[in-house]
Amino acid sequence: MTAPVIELRGLSKTYRLGQHVVPALQHVDLVVRPGEMLALTGPSGSGKSTLLNIAGLIDKPDAGEVVLRGRCVTHIGETAAALLRRDAIGFVFQSFNLVPVMTVADNVDYPLFLSGVPAAERRERVAAMLDAVGLADHARHRPDALSGGQRQRVAIARALVKRPTLVIADEPTASLDSHTAEQVLDLMREVGHAQGAAFLVATHDARLLRRCDRVVRLLDGRITHVDTEEEERHERALA
Repeated sequence: MTAPVIELRGLSKTYRLGQHVVPALQHVDLVVRPGEMLALTGPSGSGKSTLLNIAGLIDKPDAGEVVLRGRCVTHIGETAAALLRRDAIGFVFQSFNLVPVMTVADNVDYPLFLSGVPAAERRERVAAMLDAVGLADHARHRPDALSGGQRQRVAIARALVKRPTLVIADEPTASLDSHTAEQVLDLMREVGHAQGAAFLVATHDARLLRRCDRVVRLLDGRITHVDTEEEERHERALA
């Protein structure tokens, strides 16, 4: 069976709000494999964002382990975490988080620039990725000249151009109409599978939930349900 991209083992996390202690995650175990798109769903406050932040090395758990490609990264320092986020993890957000003064091509190029990829290789990879997301003709445009769906495709291109091991996506289709959402989902699956990236997606969007390989439901920081039928089909496919 294919080795996991990320393993979350016994994760717990609490926050203090004044005198109150709020358990955001309670003993959560999760495994995501290459090419898999796993959806996290649940009501507001169920722990989805906290789990994404820990998986993306933005936050640390109070207890438990984060294992990325077989390496325990739970207690690595901030510099090492920043380098892993830069080189191995892509992020896609509902609000796109594009740099408004940069062109589409420059937004996609930026992660490669930060990683020190040579200019000629950067140009080649950016052009190929913009072609893959159907935005080759918009390379010189700025984000405010694009539709919401186009901006989300730029965000996906930016996340995937560095060929990440893991992609963290927070409500990536919430602001999109049905047709655009379907295009974005197709793109994420196609490019993600081609690169062998694992997707960990927090969403309430039924359109996205139907298209994911597995659906994990959270409530009060605990996993309350796993779509076992999808899980079994996925495990058989990977075996």
